[in-house]
Amino acid sequence: MNIWEILIISLIKILIIVVMLLLTVAYSVYFERKISAWVQNRVGPNRVGWHGLLQPFADVFKLMFKEDIIPTAANKPLHTLAPFIALFVAFATYAVIPLGPPIELFGYKINLVVADVNIGILYVLALTSLGVYGITFAGWSSGSKYSLLGGIRSSAQMISYEVSMGFSVAGVLLMSQSLSPVKIVEAQHGWMWNAILQPIGFITFLVSVFAETNRLPFDLPEAEPELVGGYHTEYSSFKFAGFFLAEYANMAIASAIIVTLYLGGYQVPFIEKLGLGYTITTIIQIAALLIKIGALLFFFMWVRWSLPRFRYDQLMSLGWKVMFPLALANIIWVAVLIMIFGL
Repeated sequence: MNIWEILIISLIKILIIVVMLLLTVAYSVYFERKISAWVQNRVGPNRVGWHGLLQPFADVFKLMFKEDIIPTAANKPLHTLAPFIALFVAFATYAVIPLGPPIELFGYKINLVVADVNIGILYVLALTSLGVYGITFAGWSSGSKYSLLGGIRSSAQMISYEVSMGFSVAGVLLMSQSLSPVKIVEAQHGWMWNAILQPIGFITFLVSVFAETNRLPFDLPEAEPELVGGYHTEYSSFKFAGFFLAEYANMAIASAIIVTLYLGGYQVPFIEKLGLGYTITTIIQIAALLIKIGALLFFFMWVRWSLPRFRYDQLMSLGWKVMFPLALANIIWVAVLIMIFGL
């Protein structure tokens, strides 16, 4: 392929990913409201569209026409920039997540990943670490004590869980001998899912992701009873929608990363032995990836409406005294597996 064909194919991939992610985010909000209603024995959205299915679009239009208020004491450039940082990090991370095996289309071999880079996991970790800047800038630039406390909490929270998250990922890298998400998925063929081989690392990473996405029981940067709304207290209109969009986009991306690292990605155990043909097998594999991501999104929502919020000292204690030692133990466990069984 020449440079123009590569560019056009890449742009089409990016457009598909962005549209899929926006629709996923819109309907994640809808399903969260439905799940919370189910948990609390309420009805949930049921007015706009069939069973309320058009409610996400009504919410978007409502936010579009709300007044954008910037506090007098705010640092206006940073106050405006903060939600865009959060959105950029959320959407850019998906570039290295493989959606399926390579396919043949119109005579071209197309990889179902926007960017198949050898250091994809480092790229993911780097971007997720940048996400805290959007929240911290929002908290500091708002000129509000509540917002500032939310931003500071986010920074301290990141220090507590990022180390455990990094060590959990190290076990995956040892097992796959690669930093490429595509190679990591390929290494989990058959039953060799990392969640089965290293369950401690899987659980540690899963708990860290709840803190990464600021979801209950670790939504301390927001914490409505204590901080009004935390870092986004002074945001309205589309800027508030930007943070809301980034939170649910981060949920979808976190689910995709968990599936890629620990649940085999698009792999379906022993599907190649069924002899279904290349096209049917590929469709099943892509569907399997989407089902896994959907199941994790449901888990995120289920936990939010089932568990109370941790106290701040409890989160710090959990991060340093429980998750960090477990993550180290997981690396030793993986090293033993590789030495004894040659996995």
